[in-house]
Amino acid sequence: MSSMTLLHILSPAGVELRSAAVTLARKRLGAMGFAVTLDPSVRARHQRFAGTDDQRLEALHRVADAAPSVAMASRGGYGMTRLLDRIDWPRLARSVERGTRWVGFSDLTALQLGMLAHTGAESWMGPMACDDFGRSDEQGGVDEITRDCFVEAMGGELEAVGFRTEAGFDGLEARGRLWGGNLAMVQSLIGTPHWPRVKGGILVLEEVNEHPYRVERALLQLHQAGVLSAQKAVVLGAVSDWRASPLDRGYTLKTAIAHVRSVCDTPILTGLPFGHVPTKVSLPIGRRVQLVVAGRDVLIGW
Repeated sequence: MSSMTLLHILSPAGVELRSAAVTLARKRLGAMGFAVTLDPSVRARHQRFAGTDDQRLEALHRVADAAPSVAMASRGGYGMTRLLDRIDWPRLARSVERGTRWVGFSDLTALQLGMLAHTGAESWMGPMACDDFGRSDEQGGVDEITRDCFVEAMGGELEAVGFRTEAGFDGLEARGRLWGGNLAMVQSLIGTPHWPRVKGGILVLEEVNEHPYRVERALLQLHQAGVLSAQKAVVLGAVSDWRASPLDRGYTLKTAIAHVRSVCDTPILTGLPFGHVPTKVSLPIGRRVQLVVAGRDVLIGW
């Protein structure tokens, strides 16, 4: 990592109340070779947001104009949706042309897919400052795969990620534009001007705090809207932090996915290390990738 790799941490969505985590993330990212700057939005507070809508919009545009090497969200939460109709998309795209990698997941999916829809600019599904680099050692500290993958991605060295999936997809090969992110956020963009009309793509999805029936319902909406059939493959990351119900009676995430597979011809792979979990790879949204399955081993390369 060159000593001039500038990394701006901003909070364009939910309020960031973990000041110790901000400090720790800044220190750790600095030790990884980044010159870290905190945007004023990281300290901003308004209800559950990191400042008013105007303040958060200004933060996005301010970081875009500064065009650091990396623009990383401190956290997700909720808030991007409020800004979508007001964002100056060409301004963000210009920062990408100047070398900025916008990184995040969760609520940031709306920003990343909006940027893809309006300008075709690429961004990165990847870690966030406090969630991934601000975790105390008692809470597990920094995941090594997350860290190494991120550093390689930001340095331009990462060319592929690999993982294990379920049996049944041996020999599958697909090429297409990689896109997606948080399932609820992807679903929320359908029918809006911020929806990327990706055909023949590789759709990556993750979810948190949603029972499998809600995950199934969201996937069925994507299926019924013709989105899944227009893709070469769907790749599921983690579906984490949900609670089983006494009504489930054998209904699980596995049976939910099995049902979606039964009505949808597009291959749906599971096992991608991505989502609201400590271990997450970094993936380029908007980039053309190749997906290859050998046995149960999956490789996504670009």
